[in-house]
Amino acid sequence: MSQDVILFTVVMAALAVAISLPMALAVAWLLARKQWPGKSLVETLVTVPLVLPPVATGFALMLLLGRYGWLGALGEKWFGLEIIFTWKAVVAAMAVMAFPLIVRTARVGFESVDKHLEDAARSLGASPWKVFWQITLPLARRGVLGGIVLGFARALGEFGATIVVAGNIPGRTTTIPLAIYTDVLLGDNQAALQLIAVSLVIALAAVALGERLARPLPGFSAGNE
Repeated sequence: MSQDVILFTVVMAALAVAISLPMALAVAWLLARKQWPGKSLVETLVTVPLVLPPVATGFALMLLLGRYGWLGALGEKWFGLEIIFTWKAVVAAMAVMAFPLIVRTARVGFESVDKHLEDAARSLGASPWKVFWQITLPLARRGVLGGIVLGFARALGEFGATIVVAGNIPGRTTTIPLAIYTDVLLGDNQAALQLIAVSLVIALAAVALGERLARPLPGFSAGNE
């Protein structure tokens, strides 16, 4: 059972990061590179999940994704999707909680890129899309990878929003934090400690991988980044 919970949690966290990453990178780039009306409001909204109690975020998701919620009603009507109290709700909760960390860290990475390099590429005829993929993103990779790692770790540890919007249904929505909570309530301290140890190992492995991937490539010096 614990192996299933561990695998389920890792897969859900990875899926949540993959789903939130494109939008997070777009928002991070816009915040780092552009000035536009409403920017301060967007910065505030991005930060909200970090300062709100996770339970409150879960309740907001339940109102939004429930059968009578705006997105929930559309998903059920058009695609026959049921979100609340399913694995999809787990992914949604994880993605929302991971999103701000990815944005904030990736934004720092984008802000560290020398604009003159981007301007030089554009002056040579490179399209904005090509500049982003070949200049901006590679040079900002440390911030982006750091954001991915932090987002993944946050998704792994998500509890409050998940239990509200997805519940704690064995074999369907139970993640590592929810399983630990259940084991503690049942007085099974050994099982809880085992899951805590697994969580620690996964988190350390994710951070180590992120550090390894963020190392400068051969031929690149710190001054180039």
